[in-house]
Amino acid sequence: MKNKKNLMDTAELLRKVRKIEIKTKGLSQQLFSGGYHSAFKGRGMSFSEVRSYQFGDDVRNIDWNVTARTGEPHVKVFEEERELTVMLLVDVSPSVFFGSTQVAKNELITELCAVVAFSAIANNDKVGLILFSDRIEKFIPPEKGRQHILLLIRELVHFSPQGKKTELGTAFRFLNNVLKKRCTTFVLSDFVQVGADYDNSLRVTARRHDLIGIQVTDLREKELPKVGLLRTFDAETGDEQWIDTQSAVVRAAFAEQFLLQNKKFVTTFKQCGADTLQLDTDKPYIRQLLQFFEQRKK
Repeated sequence: MKNKKNLMDTAELLRKVRKIEIKTKGLSQQLFSGGYHSAFKGRGMSFSEVRSYQFGDDVRNIDWNVTARTGEPHVKVFEEERELTVMLLVDVSPSVFFGSTQVAKNELITELCAVVAFSAIANNDKVGLILFSDRIEKFIPPEKGRQHILLLIRELVHFSPQGKKTELGTAFRFLNNVLKKRCTTFVLSDFVQVGADYDNSLRVTARRHDLIGIQVTDLREKELPKVGLLRTFDAETGDEQWIDTQSAVVRAAFAEQFLLQNKKFVTTFKQCGADTLQLDTDKPYIRQLLQFFEQRKK
């Protein structure tokens, strides 16, 4: 009986993965044709050749060994690396599993990861995955190919985290330790209670990598419905409380807290030189993604 259940669970998982693949591959084609590659700044430069110095060349590129050997000035020539490494840092703490509409926050995050990943492999780029909560839950090193992307999607759909809170600093420090080479990094989270000590690690990460923070929010985190007494539960702290949603003061305070949280996310990332994007679970996201990528090309 247990084996039969496991087979059913596996079949259901594969159906979910396939459904996500079908939906997001079409969206990724729009993203790719919309300038996926040119949207990323700071791609690495690789050594190409040495040639004789020409007027106007940057003296910092002089190859002193070849210059000394030949008696004539030579410079190193570099070319832009065509391949990118894309890292997906995904928050899997309890708060992202909330949803008051047809799509929960973690489901939208999974779709976004799939769209970016399929765009990346269309460009022959590598994609890696770091799942984090208040610890590093799982690390999958960057690789290429469709099978690798399907593995990432399976983990995003099926993974069951151990941590109960969110520590962004832990995720950034781990990324900086395991990836020394510059990469394009997407951080996907609701940015709820993300820990107090992540500013410095964010600043270091933004200097080393091309960093994009994507915040996913739910309608009920922005405003309370007017339904009388409402019992709320904080998935990360375990706290429960009753809220009088009939009170205009309570509803206004709730909305203000959300705005302050969003402002901190945007301000902190911007101050560190990282880009931000905010998406809602109850709205189509592909147009916003396309506009965001288009803006980065300027």
